[in-house]
Amino acid sequence: MRARTSLDQPFPWPRTAPLSLPSHYAGLQEKGPVVQAVFPSGQKVWLITDNEHFRRILADPRISSDQSHPGFPQIFPVGQRRTKDNKRPKLSYSGMDRPEHTHHRRIVAHEFTDGRIDALRPRIQQIVDEHVDAMLCGPRPTDLVEALAEPIPSWVVCEFLGMPGGDRAGLREKSAVVLNRRSSPEEVRRASLGLRAEVMELLAAQETEPGDSVLGRVIDRYQASGTYDRVQMMLHTVSLITAGHETTVNMIALGVVTLLEHPEQLDRMIRDPRLVSRAVEELLRFLSVGDLVTARVALADIEIGDIVIREGEGVIALGGAANHDPAVFDRPEVFDLDRDPGEHVAFGHGIHKCLGKALARVELEAVFTTLFTRIPGLRLAADDMPVKQGSVIHGLDRVLVTW
Repeated sequence: MRARTSLDQPFPWPRTAPLSLPSHYAGLQEKGPVVQAVFPSGQKVWLITDNEHFRRILADPRISSDQSHPGFPQIFPVGQRRTKDNKRPKLSYSGMDRPEHTHHRRIVAHEFTDGRIDALRPRIQQIVDEHVDAMLCGPRPTDLVEALAEPIPSWVVCEFLGMPGGDRAGLREKSAVVLNRRSSPEEVRRASLGLRAEVMELLAAQETEPGDSVLGRVIDRYQASGTYDRVQMMLHTVSLITAGHETTVNMIALGVVTLLEHPEQLDRMIRDPRLVSRAVEELLRFLSVGDLVTARVALADIEIGDIVIREGEGVIALGGAANHDPAVFDRPEVFDLDRDPGEHVAFGHGIHKCLGKALARVELEAVFTTLFTRIPGLRLAADDMPVKQGSVIHGLDRVLVTW
């Protein structure tokens, strides 16, 4: 059987409310674990709608992350495609499959162990404290996105990678342009080239004077294995910057709004610090900001029930749908600190599961603990919280708060 289609609005579907999934997701699992949607370009894409098949498809070796494949879902306005002679461009490890992916992931993963991330807690806490200090000294109301959500992940990722302070605002702007589906191909090209040029310059400096930094140590391991390639390393680094920055920015802003909109749950978290980590996991599930990032392409025919995904067809495993699957989560539309959200897939699944998940958790725990402890009277100052339009990562443009 070919298709369960007839989803009337072109995909991706917009989120019209800050704390809700797209309205099309309501009852999506009832249509089956696989449904077909259509991009505005006319390209069709298979959507995986439940938690079980989300995990299955992302663990299936017949599914590829190769973004240069002609059938890869076109979420972004531009992408590196294979040439007429089928020569594949260089990709970051997030766009690689086994065994190539295994080699690169193993080299980079040394820097993301729980021990290494845990050692960063004091510095991350210091960064959070400094920004809360500045927020308390600033005007009221203030935009939480500008004052806190955007700068903290930028400082953390730059220091983590060993990047100098420099133009961190420029880095944020370029990253946002690259991840915005509404950016024109020319805008994406300019932002990508600018970001890549900055990283290439940094890598050249690290090669000649390697320091005790993440980039320096990763370069050393590549060189020791005889597989160092500066362009490849640049692509890995840009991927870490864009993914690590944008997701955490949006989780901070949306997480604060969610907690403020659920005062009883927030009060419980404040009174019992042991609930902070539980709150972070439930927020990751509830918000699912990276709903669309798990795009893939089939390398062979794959049967799921009575549906056949043909070789060369695009697939997106919907993280938001999987995290709101009623077969796994009771009353999934409810934010609930009594829930065990351990089955959530906000960081993906399989060999490409988010490398920076431990770092994101430490940042979020530090922000939520510090913000609500130091500003117990924090509240929303306006109902107007515009949703970012066109971004592949769900987020808010502005959140006005006061105290």
